Amino acid sequence: GRLRDEASRATAQRVLVVKNRAAFEFRYGTNLLVAGEYSGSLNNGGEFIRLVDAFGVAIQEFTYGDGGNWPIAADGGGSSLEALSVSGDYNDPANWQASVLTGGSPGQRGVVRPGFASVTYDGARVVRLERARGEARKVNAAAPPGEAVVPSAAPARWRLGIQPVLDSAAFGSGVSAVGEKAATVILADRANDATSVPDTYRPVTTPGVWVPTAAPLFPEYARAKGWVITSADQFRPGPPPALTSALYARDYNEVKEIGAAKSTKRTPQQVEAVRFWAQTNFGPSWNQAARELSAAKKLGLADNARLFALLNMGIANVFIADWDAKFLYNFWRPVTAIRNGDLDGNDATERDAGWTSLNPNPMHPEYPSAAGIVGGVGAGILESVFGTGPVSFTVSDLMDPRLTRQFTSIAQLAQEQSEVRIWGGIHFRNSMVVGDEMGRKIAAYLVANSMKPAR
Repeated sequence: GRLRDEASRATAQRVLVVKNRAAFEFRYGTNLLVAGEYSGSLNNGGEFIRLVDAFGVAIQEFTYGDGGNWPIAADGGGSSLEALSVSGDYNDPANWQASVLTGGSPGQRGVVRPGFASVTYDGARVVRLERARGEARKVNAAAPPGEAVVPSAAPARWRLGIQPVLDSAAFGSGVSAVGEKAATVILADRANDATSVPDTYRPVTTPGVWVPTAAPLFPEYARAKGWVITSADQFRPGPPPALTSALYARDYNEVKEIGAAKSTKRTPQQVEAVRFWAQTNFGPSWNQAARELSAAKKLGLADNARLFALLNMGIANVFIADWDAKFLYNFWRPVTAIRNGDLDGNDATERDAGWTSLNPNPMHPEYPSAAGIVGGVGAGILESVFGTGPVSFTVSDLMDPRLTRQFTSIAQLAQEQSEVRIWGGIHFRNSMVVGDEMGRKIAAYLVANSMKPAR
């Protein structure tokens, strides 16, 4: 990447070099200084990086990797690499940490949870939580008595589940022996859950015809082991509406009008909501809501354990059940549909050759919507505990806690999460409705078949 003249900053201030400035600023806003864009693709396995100024002089250059002592949590989707010291050796793995926040914390110092200095991964089998005062708890595959066993395939999944623990007030006094035993059992049970099997997705095409070559996100989840549910297809919905149907035409024209990048029908308030609901906020928002509602109701330890177990098992099931249906039906996104509106056999759908959506398009099929299922699961679980009446709670942006949304009912949160995918131009309404129904079925099944009182 090359720095522009206007990108000059004072000492200790930050500038960013990004892949796609428009997409970056849509996600993170325009208050972060973007120095320029880079071309090509970063290799997840490691490569040589050089940052040069407008005259071609190297500002920084180094080689990163994914082996040896490099933070394992940044090897794959999720965490990113964060330099610990700008004056340190960028080629030294010890000068890097995995970001606590999924996707990193661009333009700011890496965020560390209160009371902790860092979260590190020693090799492939140890997770270490280091307290600010120098103490540490670790979960080791060769752990002595009193420490939980982590299967060698578990670090990535452990990372995804660690935030609720770090956020909890109870963690300040140490993880209980009961919690450690539960973690041992769960991690052993999930060691072969098929979430880490090789990606063998086969693009739909005909011999000799080009298709986009970026791989879809996590297609192997369509074959993964669920949480309590009997199979990935247990709640599989019927197919999306026929392209020639009135329902399809209704949804097509709705998203074409309100979801376009330059739509004049979408309000500023709707745009603000779309920008808040980036992918990283959907699941965490339900945990935030659950924490506030639990505190207001003064739930006890056992009830809280049940609530958060049900909620997060449900959210985990979303991607398993959804990917099963998505890759079965392989239904096109609105941007593909609208640019091919003359080929669907429906006289009520007019083609727009240059149509683009407000939101970037996710790399997986459209139907059914994961956001819709998350909303259905979250609402179903929370309503089973707190009811369907008026409540008050706030959710905040995972990357910038200053950005918040307020809600007066559980259903209102689920509804907004569905609407923004239409306003953002990446989903048809029917996909949201079907997704919500799937999520509520998953929630009802979990409530009825797991975490039941022992006496």
